Amino acid sequence: MCGISGLFDLRGTRGFSPALMSAINDIQSHRGPDEADLHLEPGLAMGHRRLSVIDLATGIQPQFNEDGSVVIVFNGEIYNYRELTTELKALGHVFKTRSDTEVIVHAWEAWGEDCLHRLRGMFAFGLWDRNQQVLFLARDRMGVKPMHYALLPDGSFVFGSELKVITAHPAFVRKIDPLAVEEYFALGYVADPRCIYEGAFKLPPGHKLLLRRGMARIPAPQPYWDVRFTLDNTIGLQEAQAELLQRIDESVRLRLVADVPLGAFLSGGVDSSAVVASMAQVDGSRIKTCAIGFDDPRFNESQFAQMVAERYGTDHSLDIVGSDDFDLIDTLAWLYDEPFADSSAVPTYRVCQMARQHVTVALSGDGGDESFGGYRRYRLHLAEEKARRALPLGLRRPLFGALGSLYPKADWAPRVFRAKTTFQALAFDSAQAYLHSVSVLRADERERLYSAGFKRQLGGYSALDMFRMHAERAGTDDPLALVQYLDYKTWLVGDINTKVDRAGMAHSLEVREPLMDHQLIEWLATLPSALKIQGQEGKYLLKKAFEPRLPNDVLYRPKMGFSVPLASWLRGPLAERTREALLGQRMADAGYFDPDQLRNMVRQHQSGQRDFSAPLWTLLMFEAFLRQQERRPVAEQAAAIGVAA
Repeated sequence: MCGISGLFDLRGTRGFSPALMSAINDIQSHRGPDEADLHLEPGLAMGHRRLSVIDLATGIQPQFNEDGSVVIVFNGEIYNYRELTTELKALGHVFKTRSDTEVIVHAWEAWGEDCLHRLRGMFAFGLWDRNQQVLFLARDRMGVKPMHYALLPDGSFVFGSELKVITAHPAFVRKIDPLAVEEYFALGYVADPRCIYEGAFKLPPGHKLLLRRGMARIPAPQPYWDVRFTLDNTIGLQEAQAELLQRIDESVRLRLVADVPLGAFLSGGVDSSAVVASMAQVDGSRIKTCAIGFDDPRFNESQFAQMVAERYGTDHSLDIVGSDDFDLIDTLAWLYDEPFADSSAVPTYRVCQMARQHVTVALSGDGGDESFGGYRRYRLHLAEEKARRALPLGLRRPLFGALGSLYPKADWAPRVFRAKTTFQALAFDSAQAYLHSVSVLRADERERLYSAGFKRQLGGYSALDMFRMHAERAGTDDPLALVQYLDYKTWLVGDINTKVDRAGMAHSLEVREPLMDHQLIEWLATLPSALKIQGQEGKYLLKKAFEPRLPNDVLYRPKMGFSVPLASWLRGPLAERTREALLGQRMADAGYFDPDQLRNMVRQHQSGQRDFSAPLWTLLMFEAFLRQQERRPVAEQAAAIGVAA
């Protein structure tokens, strides 16, 4: 696990400053505290910060092929590297290390761009082939590892693990993209491939980018993989249970290779508990497990983690986090580089901080909700979809649209009486309805929040445009498969994977993701949706399969999630900061918001009249991003003042 960076001259062979490249590379030293190295040649500079996990002695990067004509910087893990090493040696390739990095170098020589189809793992890399004069960038299928890039005004191409590598370059112009702001206030994050700044991009999951010297512009990234939902309704429950256990055990086994201490997160939820149960199944050694609990019982599930730890005799560590643990706002704003509104980033940061005291690598249960149908919103969407399919859109839109506009919003009422959102959703098509259900601020709320000037900047763009683009590419009319596909392309990569990568790397902790193994994902995409959600039971197949391995109290209890008490924070200890930040000069000068609406939201939430906790937290994190942007150094400043973070 590492941080990578690079500069490439598209126009010629200008030399790059070693001092500048070193400063850009070191701006993300938290990703790799163990070693750092650079490679420079005419028209190219590549940097690497290493967190040593495999082949501690000879695995330093950049790495080269036999004659030095191919060089790579790589972030991630290739879990099938041993099998690939054997295959490549049989083809005549000579290895100098035992690292998975060198496998990619020789795989490129053997198979070119098709090498990506051979790699099983999480990865983002930049590879330079001097003989072909090409720079090749690639990102793993599920977007576990990040890759950012931009074309600078002088014709230089810059790439890196984190956006701070791009913004640290003195030639990069930090101009906020209005369309990214719209996506952020719809979703709570800026969705791939967009970045918060114009001209900077994220390489989408399952995509590659080939640059050749002499190109006038950057070509569009090309997909090399996508999940296809080809549902096979002949697969039965017992058959699926047996195969699922085998596949998860295999995925876990592949992720247990490390030359450093390894363990697992254990929240007490179904997904992380299943991963720990599989670790116990395939590895006879005592497992290190890490959990955090909360002093507020509404958010504390540590007792369920303890059940699993006792069942498998793990070396279990637990830290209790206070319900007033909100002092990370500025830290998170720096860490994520873009506005990022998932409040569970706070406990995620803390559990990574705690885990790093015990292990260097931790397995997680991330991806389970998306692949197995665990979210409550999936069940609600399926119920609404039945109603939508009973009436054509031409009838639903005027009927339910009118009801939705007339019915009062009742955040304070029991859920059964909150019909306004349901009426609104029934008036939409499937993609629009799902966006409506996952939005932090829904379309009508964003319409009220935005200033007239900002709406003109948007030019009619909406986050819905991006959702509909993905929906058109999903290739399925199954309602559950469609929203799973949408989550794979937006929520999983933009929120979950981003949150875990940055939180883990902030503490130089590698987090591995057995439930996001692409072969497991491909197989799950063939299963009937009824095996994932049955009635009101989400993750039906996963729970049935793990009944012999986990307590029923863990499998079948109500889902809690990794939450923090936002509403009470914003009415209590964060109330003054919220008023000062959201009603202050910085937000007014930004020009994005209607000041009257900001005042109304703050007043109504803090008086208890409405629950605006999620929108207010989203605004608070945006203000923190604006504040961080003012003080963020470029590379020369960072080098001069010794900033490596």
